[in-house]
Amino acid sequence: MFPKAIDYHKPGKPMVPTGLGVIYVIISALYLFTLHLLYEGPVEGGVFKALTLAVCILFGGFMGLLDDWMDLRWRYKAFLPLIAALPLIALTFKLSYIRTSILIPLIGIIDFGVYYYFVIIPLIVTITTNTINQLGGLNGLETVCPAIVLIGLMTCSGSNALLLLVPLIVWIILAIYNFSGKIFVGNTGSFAIGMTLAAFAIITDLKWSLMISITPFIFNSSIILLNYFIFRTKANVSFNGNRLISDHRRSLITIITYKRPMTEKQVVITIAVLVAISTMAATLIHLLIIH
Repeated sequence: MFPKAIDYHKPGKPMVPTGLGVIYVIISALYLFTLHLLYEGPVEGGVFKALTLAVCILFGGFMGLLDDWMDLRWRYKAFLPLIAALPLIALTFKLSYIRTSILIPLIGIIDFGVYYYFVIIPLIVTITTNTINQLGGLNGLETVCPAIVLIGLMTCSGSNALLLLVPLIVWIILAIYNFSGKIFVGNTGSFAIGMTLAAFAIITDLKWSLMISITPFIFNSSIILLNYFIFRTKANVSFNGNRLISDHRRSLITIITYKRPMTEKQVVITIAVLVAISTMAATLIHLLIIH
């Protein structure tokens, strides 16, 4: 039913079903549409959180599906989230409770006004979606880590956590199968979950919680991009049939495996722990500020 892709980090390089992120997109959208119909009352401007999040997930999933279908190069793929951000910009523009001011460390609070919608929101969506998409390639890495961030945002969001209840359950099920090497969620899944995190953080005003939580993702992307644009080198990890090892440090994965052979699961768990630490820090900071 689903197309198959080669699992390069398994003995014999077996073919594994890919693109199962579409399941997350469909079920999450149906749940949010149902939530919108059953529970959401009228709000200012006729804009609803569940409906907004559903549209964003659908757009994110479509952009990922387009990438899976066309196999776009990174230079083009990096701009896909800008298209996915359009419905979020259009819908949040009508929400009066959205704060257009942001606390910048060492500078203070800056009110971006209308530029918040046309500069800051696309920037948050682009950074979140691309960094999550870049930290992948190992079974469970592109599903377990975003699930941890998702749980952290839900913890900080109060009653808004209901929006992510079913999406989180579906994503965790996919993560279990992905971690065991039975499926890939593909770009459809990684773009959709990235869009989910970005849209939810913006809708619930948890932007800094999101940015702190995805620090390991941002760190990984920064190293990859710096090495590519300055030294024209790419990150690569070798598989000797049982363990992963690297002879350079050009990504988070290669830093962890630099001259240190590790199994795929060990690498994924190590990175997941780093994401858990950053997410816990974001949650604690949020709770301290609120209380």
